[in-house]
Formats: sequence, C-alpha cells, structure tokens
Amino acid sequence: MIEREVNIYPNLEFRSRDPIPGRNEMRKSARFVLAFVLTVPLLPSGAGAQEPAGKPLTLNDCVIQAVRKNLGVAVQVVNTRLADISVSRAGEKFIPSLQFEFGDQNQNSPSYSWTDAADGVQSAYRNYDAGLSQSLPFGGSLSFSLTGYKSDSNSRFQTINPRFGSTMNFSFTQPLLKDFGWGTSRKDILVARNNREAAENDLKGTLLDLVDRVEQAYWELVYSLESLQVRRQSLSLAEDLLDKSRKEISIGTLAPKEVLSAQAEVASRKADILQAVQQVKDNSDVLRNLINLPGDSTDADLLPTDRPTLVRNDLSLDDALASAMKNRPDLQSSGLAVKNKELDLSFARNQTLPSLNLTANYWSPGVSGDRILYLDNNPLTGVIIGTLPGGASAALQDAFGFKYRNWSVSLSLQIPLNTVFSRATEAQARTLMEQEIARMKNQEQGVVFEIRAAVRAVRTNYERVDAYKAARELAEQKLEAEQAKMKAGMSSNFMVLQYQRDLASTRTMELRALIDFRRALGRLEKAMGTGLDKWNIKLTDAFSSSGSTPEGE
Repeated sequence: MIEREVNIYPNLEFRSRDPIPGRNEMRKSARFVLAFVLTVPLLPSGAGAQEPAGKPLTLNDCVIQAVRKNLGVAVQVVNTRLADISVSRAGEKFIPSLQFEFGDQNQNSPSYSWTDAADGVQSAYRNYDAGLSQSLPFGGSLSFSLTGYKSDSNSRFQTINPRFGSTMNFSFTQPLLKDFGWGTSRKDILVARNNREAAENDLKGTLLDLVDRVEQAYWELVYSLESLQVRRQSLSLAEDLLDKSRKEISIGTLAPKEVLSAQAEVASRKADILQAVQQVKDNSDVLRNLINLPGDSTDADLLPTDRPTLVRNDLSLDDALASAMKNRPDLQSSGLAVKNKELDLSFARNQTLPSLNLTANYWSPGVSGDRILYLDNNPLTGVIIGTLPGGASAALQDAFGFKYRNWSVSLSLQIPLNTVFSRATEAQARTLMEQEIARMKNQEQGVVFEIRAAVRAVRTNYERVDAYKAARELAEQKLEAEQAKMKAGMSSNFMVLQYQRDLASTRTMELRALIDFRRALGRLEKAMGTGLDKWNIKLTDAFSSSGSTPEGE
C-alpha cells in the first residue's frame, strides 16, 4: 500500500496565463486571507462565544479507550466468562465422588418365645459406609466401597455377640451399545468447549464492530471539523468581498445595490456555520459514547489529531475473500455450531441402540466378634461357660486380606421399542444439523457479497478523491479568474460569490470523498476480520480491562 498525505485546505494557485491587470496584488491578498483563515478559525458575528480548547485524541487512543471502557465489550466479556464456567461444570462429570453413611439403631420388643430373652428382646445395630465412584471416559463407571456394622442383642443361643462385619466391594459397569464411546460420554464437555470458543468469537466480533464504529465516528468527527473550517474560510471570503464592496460604494465606483448579494451571502454562510457547529457537537457525542467518556458539559470538546491519508490499496478480491474465510469470527462460530449439531446427531444415533450393560463385582467380607462358649459346645443348653473376645479390627483384616473372595459378572439387555419403530429424535437432530449447515453456507455467501462491496467501495472512493481534487483545482482557477474580471469591471459580486460557493462545495466534496475512503478501508478490514490485527488488539486486552482472564490464557 502506498500512502500519501492530502492537503485538505490547498491554497489558491493561479495558473491562468491571461495578462490581467492587478493579478499579483490579488494573489497576495487572497493568499493572506486563506493563510489567516487556516491558522485562526473565525467565528461569525453572533455565532457564539469563544469555543473551549479541545481534548486531543488520536485514533489509536480512541480505539484503546473503547476496548478498555466500552460497556458493550464488558457485557460480552461476562458472557465469555460464563461459557468458561460451563466448560468447568461439564468437566465435573469426571471428578470422583465420595459418599459416607452412618446409622445407629436401637430396638426393644417383648419376648414371644422361650428362645428369646426372658423379659424382652433388646438389640442395637450400628452401620457405616464409605465409598468412592469414578466415571470412565467410555461411558462406564468404577466404584469402591467399604461397609461395616456392629450388632448386639440379648437374644439366647447366639454364638457371636456382639458381632462385627466388614465388606470391601469393587464394582465395574460398562455400557456396550447405548451410552458407549469416548464422544458419547464427553458430549457435554465438547459442546461446552465449542460454546466457549464461540463466545470468544462473539467477543472478537464485538471488538471488530466496536473498532469499526470508532473509526467511522472518528473520521466523521474529522469531516465535520474540517467542513466547519471550510465554511469559515468561505465566510471569510464573503466578508472580505462585502468589505471591499462597501469601500467601493463609498468612493462611488460601485452601485449600492451590489452590496445586497454580498450581505445575503454572508448571512447564509453564517447559518451554514451554525449548522456545522451542531454537527461537530453531535459527532463528538457519538465518539464520546463509544469510548465511554463522560459527557459532562464542562468537558473539553474532542479534538482528533489524525488526518485522513490516501492509501493505495492493491488488495485483490480473491485475497480479501481468503482472509475473510480464515479470520471472520462469525464464520468460525458458524462452523462450531455445525460441530455441535454433529455431536447432537451422533449422540441421538447412539441413544437408538439397545441398552447392553456389562457389570462385574468383586467383594471380600469379614466377620468377627465375641465368641460365646456353651456347655458341651451346644448352644441349646443355654449354659455359657466362657467367651473368646474379638474386635472390629479382625473383621477389617479379613476383608482387606481377601480371606473370603467373591465375584460376579452379568450382562443385561434392554430394547426400548420406541427406538425400533420410531427414530424421531435422530431425524430431528439430522434436520437441525442440515439447517445449521444451510445457515453457514448462506452466511458465507453473504460474506462474499460483503467483501465484494467493500473492495469496490475502497476503489471507488480512491478514484473519487482524485476526481474531486481535480474539480477543486479547477474551481480555484475559476474563482481566481472571476475575481480578476471583477477587478477589471467585467464581473459582479453575484458571480464572484457564486464561484466562492462552488469552491467551498468542491472542497467539501473532496474532503467527503477522502473521509469515505478511510471509512471504506475500515469496513473492508472489518469484513476481512483483520481489524484487530491492525491495532494489535488481543482478547486478553478486553479481559484484563474487566479484571478477569479466561482459563488457558
């Protein structure tokens, strides 16, 4: 790209070779007036008080301020944080879970049999349970549990009382058809990750849109300020002509009626300046709102310090399209939406399969307690001759030592008939995926037309600047020639004022074309998705401004 400065207020250049008397004096006078107008902006009589000094701002300052302070960006940052939290919550599925249980029970009941206690049966039962379970990546689950109890009773003919029991159990369950697979078990996590990436793309899109709006507002403010300067310059020329006419009338070289057109033109141009001042205020408020700058009436007006430049852009349409397809965050989000629909379809297909589950258990029990010794080793005698003490630790030793090994393996099959005769859920998921694909293709087609229009706008406005530059130069020459004719008595105030207005109009149109060119460049960068790279803006800039940073950054 070739960049060159464009003079917004070119001085009049007298290029006509016709030998008109008084040309040199008129050149000096016109150049003096223009130089004075450019360096000291004039206010028309009664147009208002002295304007406050402006607050200098570069375009880069405005972009950075907007990224850090714009409320719309802050809202989108919160959405990104919420999406990040959703990923963490979906991943909690594979965090092990612990469970504990404790129970204590005491029962008293009357005795109905000679085998029970004489007065009544009293029993106490205390149990505990601790377990650890873990979901597995392919849809299964693995669990470990340790249970224990203590039983104490006054019933007769017991051989162990109190009795302690412990059981260590391992359990494994694995679906073989429905709910089987890496993608099926992690479907929620994959969808949440895609949504988080889509939220980051939305944030990037918000930043792209914000940067473009800041650029558009900044250049519009530049245009309104420079347009105001052009109108002030035009007013100065009209006032100069009015003063000259009054002097000529006073010495009798000009008819009194000739001053009327000059007075009317001065009044009209003062009204134009009032409207231009209002436009400056309005455009300043637009930019102030984008960068979240308080709109206190005591604040100084914004004063953009950057000036539009004409940049030769040789980017081809194919290169612009390739950049857009690669960098546009909305297209990337559309691709992620299609991926989510593909995950939904895959999950729906899996849910139509029969439920075939493999279950395996391995457990090791242990029992201990105080062993009661009866006469002749016969509990029916009811005569206790002694006890052999035993504690809960012995039961735990048996359980952990795998003294009594037990295992079981089973397969269970369940065939829901709705999946045999109807596959509405799968059909719905497939239709939604096809819809999302069609939406993505439509969006891509829209991007193609957007890029074509943006490239065309850049080229058209570039050529407009050169065309209006030539028109402005010709208007300067025409005004110069008409002023010379008037000095020679061959023209009137009306014609000179008309040429002045034509010159102001062509200058305004040249400035408008240059501003439109800069705005078209910004919109092309937004359409290609490269607007953030131009200003070296990262997503972390938005997160750091809100006091948060996403995981993985």
